[in-house]
Amino acid sequence: MRGMSVDRAQKIPWTIYFQPKFLTILALGFSGGVPLALTASTLFVWMREAGVDLTTIGIFAALGTPYTIKFLWSPLVDHLPLPVLGKLFGRRRSWLLFSQGLLIAAIIALGFSSPDINPGMAALMAFGVAFFSATQDIVIDAFRIEKLEPNEQAAGAASYVYGYRIGMLASGAGALYLASSYSWSVTYIAMAGLILVGSVATLLSKEPEASEVAAKNGRPKNVVAWLQKAVIDPFGDFLTRKGWLAILLFITLFKLGDALVGTMTNPFLIDLGFSKIEIANVAKVFGFGATLGGLALGGILLAKVSLFRALLISFGVQIISTAMFVIQAYVGHNIELLAVTIAAENLASGMGTAVFIAYLSILCNIRYTATQYALFSSLFAISRTLLSTGSGALAELYGWPSFFIITMAAAVPGLILLFMLRKYDAREGTRKIFS
Repeated sequence: MRGMSVDRAQKIPWTIYFQPKFLTILALGFSGGVPLALTASTLFVWMREAGVDLTTIGIFAALGTPYTIKFLWSPLVDHLPLPVLGKLFGRRRSWLLFSQGLLIAAIIALGFSSPDINPGMAALMAFGVAFFSATQDIVIDAFRIEKLEPNEQAAGAASYVYGYRIGMLASGAGALYLASSYSWSVTYIAMAGLILVGSVATLLSKEPEASEVAAKNGRPKNVVAWLQKAVIDPFGDFLTRKGWLAILLFITLFKLGDALVGTMTNPFLIDLGFSKIEIANVAKVFGFGATLGGLALGGILLAKVSLFRALLISFGVQIISTAMFVIQAYVGHNIELLAVTIAAENLASGMGTAVFIAYLSILCNIRYTATQYALFSSLFAISRTLLSTGSGALAELYGWPSFFIITMAAAVPGLILLFMLRKYDAREGTRKIFS
C-alpha cells in the first residue's frame, strides 16, 4: 500500500473524543503546541517592546530550524530505547518524558535571558526550546499513530490539532496577558509549567501495543541492518514516486506567504500602536476561534471536493486574507478592522492546515509513517523558519504595505507546483493522490 487513503463516507461518533486515549492525544497536542509561540510570536513581542530591530527579529525565525530538520534524528527517536526510562515506561513514553523534562528546563532558561541585552544567549536558549519541542513532536506523532486503529486516525489527528491550537493560545494570548502584569521571566516559568499537562497524560497512559511488540522483537543485529530499516528504506521508498522533487518543493512552499505574514504580524501590530492586551484579545483569542472555524471548513471542503481543488481553494483564500493586512497597514490602529483582518488570516490558515495535513498523511507509506511524516512536516516548517528569516529586512526596506503585497506574490511558486503535481499524479495509475 503506497499511502493512507481518506474515506470520506466514514463517520465517527463524536463521543469517541472523550475516550481516554483521545484525551491523552489532546493533552499531548497541548504540550506540543505550547513551545511554538514562545520561540516565535510571543518572543517577538518581547523583543519589539525591548527595542530590538525588525531585521534581528526576522533572523530569530531561523531558531525554529530544529522543526525543519527533525527528520535527521527521527530514526534515533523512533528506534533507540533509553537505558533506564525505557525499562520503566516503555520506548514511546520514556522518550516523551525525557524530551518534556528538557523542554521545561529550556523554556525557563529562555525566560531568564535578555534578548535586547544579550541576543546571542537568548537565541541559544530559544534554539534549545525548539530542539526539544521538535523531539517531543516526533514522539507524539509516533505515539498517536501507534495508539490508534486505522479507522481512528482521522479523529486522532483532529484531537491532536485541537490540543495543539489550545496550547498555542495559552502561550500566545495567555503569555501576553501574564506579561502585562508580571515580568517575562515569570511568564515563561508559567508557560514551562504547562508542559506538565503532557507529562501527566504520558504517565497516566499505557505504552502503545505496537511499540511493545516492536520492543519484544528486538533491535536489528548490526548497525548496517538498523540503518537499512530505520533510514534507507523509508526515504528510498519515497524516492520511487514520480515527481518526488516537485512534491518536496511543494511541501516547502505551500504556506510560504502565510509564514512570512505570521512572523511579522505581532511586530506589525506593535508598530501600529496596538497594546499587548489588544493583541491578546483580537489576534490570539478571537483569532483562535477563527482558526478552529478554518479547521472545520477545511474538513468540510475535503468531504465535498477533490484534494486538488481543496488545495487550490486554500491558495486563493490565503492570498485574499493577506490582502487584508495591506488595508490594515494603510488604515492603522483600528480595532474593528483588526478583528476582520485577523479573522480572515486565521480562517485561511486553519483551512490550509487541515487540507495540507490530509495531503501529507496520504503521501505516507503506512510501513514508514513515523519517519516519512517527520520528513514531510520538517519540510513544511522550513517556510516558517529558514525562508521567513528575511521577512523583517523586507518590512524595513519596503514598508508594511509593500511587504504584505510581496507576501501575496510568495504564494505563486507553490501554486505553479500544485498544477505540476497534478500532471504527475495523472500518470500514477492506481496510486493517484489528487483524484
